[in-house]
Amino acid sequence: MKNTFFITGIGTDVGKTIASAIITEALEADYWKPIQAGDLENSDTHKVKRLISNQKTVFHPNSFALHTPMSPHAAAKIDEIQITSSKIKPPETTNNLVIEGAGGLLVPINNKETIIDLIKPEDKVILVSRNYLGSINHTLLSIEALRSRGLQCFGIIFNGKKNESTEEIILKMTGVQSLGRIEEEPYFDENVIKEYAEEFKIKFIELL
Repeated sequence: MKNTFFITGIGTDVGKTIASAIITEALEADYWKPIQAGDLENSDTHKVKRLISNQKTVFHPNSFALHTPMSPHAAAKIDEIQITSSKIKPPETTNNLVIEGAGGLLVPINNKETIIDLIKPEDKVILVSRNYLGSINHTLLSIEALRSRGLQCFGIIFNGKKNESTEEIILKMTGVQSLGRIEEEPYFDENVIKEYAEEFKIKFIELL
């Protein structure tokens, strides 16, 4: 049975792309970034593609590729186009699919909708959390936002330097499971991603 994993974060630059690459490699899943804003010559799809070594993954094109590195609603306005969730259709595939969101859950895509409106009830939502002052609040708020829409968080990936107190209270207060940790690595390449993928694969086999 195929699964769709929606990778979101508690904010911008918390490690969604690296987490997406690891999970894509672990499951040899397809990868799709519905909305890319800015950096089109070195997009998140390009980055994940460079980090993946399996031959099964298919990289699906963005539904919207915007030229300005801003919130999607603002970047779309500059490009004089209108983004709506109804225009964003998941690609057809018989494989597992990893979807990478843009920014956090409540990043606007237009005047009424945000990234959370792209998540389907059957998607397994993975939240990437990174420790910084305020990250507990941002993590709890993200999980509350999901639950308010009837969406469940499949698990949390903690990225960066460990903070035991922070991670412990997040897991206790939410009841959400930890899927694993991505350490503060000096660099990420195919080999590093593959090592993490082997660890995460074991966890996902237990859960799926």
